[in-house]
Amino acid sequence: MAATAPQPADRTPAERHSAVTEMPDELRADVRMLGELLGRVIAEDGGPDLLADVERLRKAVIAARRHEISVDEVAAMVAGWSIDRSVQIARSFTCYFHLVNLAEEHFRIRTLRSRDANEAMLPESLAQAVSELKHDLKPDELTRLISELEFRPVLTAHPTEARRRAIVTAIQRISVQLAEYNTPERGAHEREEAHRRLMEEIDLLWRTAQLRHTKLDPLDEVRTAMSAFDETLFRTVPRIYRSLDAALAEGTGTREPQARAFIRYGSWIGGDRDGNPNVTARVTREAVLIQAEHVLTALENAATRIGRTLTASALYGPPSGELRAALATASDDHPELISELGMRSPREPHRQWLLFLAARIAATRRRDLDLAYRSPDELLRDLRICQSSLVSTGATRQAYGEIQHLIWQVETFGFHLAELEVRQHSQVHAQALAEIKAGTPSERTEEVLATIRMIGWIQERFGVTACSRYVVSFTRSADDIAAVYELAEHALGGRAPLLDVVPLFESGEDLANSADVLTGMLLVPGVQRRIAANGRRLEVMLGYSDSAKELGPAAATLKLYDAQAELAAWARANDVRLTLFHGRGGALGRGGGPANRAVLAQAPGSVAGRFKVTEQGEVIFARYGHPAIALRHIEQVTNAVLLASTPSVEARTADAAARYRRLAERVASASESAYRSLTEAPGFPEWFGLVSPLEEIGSLRLGSRPARRGLGAPKSLDDLRAIPWVFSWAQTRVNLPGWYGLGSGLLSAANTTTPAEDPAPQDETGTAAQVEPGTAEASPVEGPGLDELRRAYREWPLFASLLDNAEMSLAKTDRQIASRYLALGGRQDFADQVLAEYDLTRKLVLAITGHSRLLESRRVLSLAVQLRDPYVDALSHLQLRALSALRAEEHLPDDERERLETLLLLSVNGVAAGLQNTG
Repeated sequence: MAATAPQPADRTPAERHSAVTEMPDELRADVRMLGELLGRVIAEDGGPDLLADVERLRKAVIAARRHEISVDEVAAMVAGWSIDRSVQIARSFTCYFHLVNLAEEHFRIRTLRSRDANEAMLPESLAQAVSELKHDLKPDELTRLISELEFRPVLTAHPTEARRRAIVTAIQRISVQLAEYNTPERGAHEREEAHRRLMEEIDLLWRTAQLRHTKLDPLDEVRTAMSAFDETLFRTVPRIYRSLDAALAEGTGTREPQARAFIRYGSWIGGDRDGNPNVTARVTREAVLIQAEHVLTALENAATRIGRTLTASALYGPPSGELRAALATASDDHPELISELGMRSPREPHRQWLLFLAARIAATRRRDLDLAYRSPDELLRDLRICQSSLVSTGATRQAYGEIQHLIWQVETFGFHLAELEVRQHSQVHAQALAEIKAGTPSERTEEVLATIRMIGWIQERFGVTACSRYVVSFTRSADDIAAVYELAEHALGGRAPLLDVVPLFESGEDLANSADVLTGMLLVPGVQRRIAANGRRLEVMLGYSDSAKELGPAAATLKLYDAQAELAAWARANDVRLTLFHGRGGALGRGGGPANRAVLAQAPGSVAGRFKVTEQGEVIFARYGHPAIALRHIEQVTNAVLLASTPSVEARTADAAARYRRLAERVASASESAYRSLTEAPGFPEWFGLVSPLEEIGSLRLGSRPARRGLGAPKSLDDLRAIPWVFSWAQTRVNLPGWYGLGSGLLSAANTTTPAEDPAPQDETGTAAQVEPGTAEASPVEGPGLDELRRAYREWPLFASLLDNAEMSLAKTDRQIASRYLALGGRQDFADQVLAEYDLTRKLVLAITGHSRLLESRRVLSLAVQLRDPYVDALSHLQLRALSALRAEEHLPDDERERLETLLLLSVNGVAAGLQNTG
């Protein structure tokens, strides 16, 4: 492979040295200690020569970043090692990234706690939002907004978590020991023991296989998601409500709360069968039972804990008549249980009552129908009996303290934990109806009917809120919605379950036609019945992943915004309370990025106090893996939902959108043309398969869902799911789905002053010109429309979010490494086209944002990227070695191919850990 010419770098050697010195002392100490412990483990297990080779590669990639040696020299070093040695080195760097990620998480937690201790009001908090709202809204307007507030995160099993569950739990054990080691009040012996345990756990992490050897099944995915509930969500939710209540009025915990439970979790895990034949009616049934087991166990434990501590004596405050009557009734129905509780807690009626409720929750879990609750509403009624009684005795702190937390938890999670949502493709429904009418139902059609019957069973067991939403992928018309109601009648006749059928609009054409489809939906009898019963509520899902894969990131972002604005206007005209369900992924190429900024960038009127969004793959653990981080994430999103719903913010956003609409149309049109000229070119899918580890990523067994639609290599992007599309580009260090086409769109707008003028190249006296590959730094960018682009960036949240997300994606792109991947496909024209668009996009993003380098205004993120880049380079070189060999040799011996694939997949795992995103 020919040497690659040095390219202008965003991070010079001096800047990287500065990043190292700027690293906070606590973070530097943790990274150093964990790295040293890992080094000792590597040397003990693999010998000092292995550690020496790891160090050689580490120093070499840093030297290459400083231009002290060439990238070809690094590649030659890697090529000189045996495959087995390369595998060991890939393991080393992957483990290192797991530990660095952990150290950064601990530093973030310490920072959050420090800011919470030192700042009266955290920015982007609930307290800050309520403070602003009190100045912006009248008291009754604020009360109405709070009463209508909804945040609905939906956990999905989309396969974007590259780590095995065993690796995640090993990291969690290391996390516990690191926290122990860093706790200030620990004595010397305790710190020494924590240090020893750290070494033990890091040794186990090293010895744990990084790759899955068996494919996940859907119920494995359900159980994995439950760990986020067990460890974080159940305990975090009441803290959120308490924070909001404290912000609304003084005296939280001593008065009736003003904050209501506004969070409702949903889940597709075990319910999403679109393209996943492994999700069946039986799986859906087991999924909801697993969820119920976890939430009922949590509620039982909480009620038991509170009950045991609720030792308020009747001597100092007699219980209410209602509580005495309730205990008497319970004694009549369950004399032995109440007698035992009375003996254990004499003259402590509130304690007896809470422990009785705990026993009833346990019976609900066991399905002991004599004692079990029939619904969460019954439990809430009993909890409020206790709460009211405590208030009557003057024990308001006990009434509105832990008991209120338990009430909030029941209101949030019920007995089902998260609403299980079903998703299926519209074509499956159409085919099922055709087969039923012909009298020849296939096995798949029988499964569709079984799924609807299972929804009915879930509703009978856990209530309608446990499972009523049915999402229809690729909705093209109201007939696709009507089909589900018709199938429900075929499945159960007059006993059909209550269904809220949700259209999912994914393609550019479908987004443009979405309002017309909704108009047709209002004529569907099933829809009419539901909106009449639920206060004219309707939900619509917008797909970010497939629209971005089809149109490119810039055009998709802008068309999604237009669709939101049109749908919001449609809802107002039709007196419908519309909830937009945002199908966002974790990666920037799938609608990812900071969630709170995404909310503030929504079209005016489209939020209205309600925000529903998917939480996918590695995002679940990144956002909900630790209570402090989960608390901050939910506060930031809720802060944005509240502020985005105010008239002043809506007015400013609407004004900016109207002012820059023509500019947005120019950017969208030109960016889509540039994107399609690449992705729809003959031979592009095959080339993409050669330059990326697309085929091999399927071997990672990330989830139960197939990586593509159909069999064989993809012939077009339609055959490929969005996750492997984004994941594969991240591995090549190109990150193309996060920015490609944006540069061309910005160039068109920069070169245009009015819609009537055609963009044209200009001379050096003041306009932009096309940029050849590798020449992005040759001249400054100017143009008659450039000032308008800069104003749009300052004034329009959507445009700012678009450019900021692209800037993050560009910062994680490495042109020099990327060019080596692109060369593997044997199509220099494609490689040049990609690199030219990268140069153009980077140049224009910097010119519009006013930054001298990427992420200049995001110091913490920039610091992290600078420090990680060389180590990701090491894994990229190892991956390139494996990928080059696999692509070059068609007839490799089976054992050599297997070892190369192992090296490739280990490096994929490591790069994902280093970049901290997959799909």
